[in-house]
Amino acid sequence: MDTPILVTVRYTVKPGKREELYRKIVEQHIDVDSRAEAGNRKYDYYLPLDSENDLCLLELWTSAQAQKEHGKTPHYQLLTQLKEQYVENAQIQIYPLAE
Repeated sequence: MDTPILVTVRYTVKPGKREELYRKIVEQHIDVDSRAEAGNRKYDYYLPLDSENDLCLLELWTSAQAQKEHGKTPHYQLLTQLKEQYVENAQIQIYPLAE
C-alpha cells in the first residue's frame, strides 16, 4: 500500500524577483502540468505574509514514488532551470500521511 505524502517547499528568491519567478512558473504551465500528473492531488503556490522574497509551494502526492516520477518530467526540468536563475535557498519538508 502506498502512503500519500505532503511536501512543503519554501523558496527564498533573489530580492525583488519573486513575482517574476511566479509569473514564469505560470507562463510555462509548470503548475498546471504538475497538477495533471496521475499521482498529484495538490500543487499550489502561496505568497507568505511574513516575507517579500519567499515563495511557498504545497504539494500532495499519492505516494513517494509519484513524487519521484514528478522529478523526471519536462515541466520539472523547466522549474529546475528557473530555480537556478531565481532561487537562493529552498527549504523542503516531506510528511507521510495516514489514509
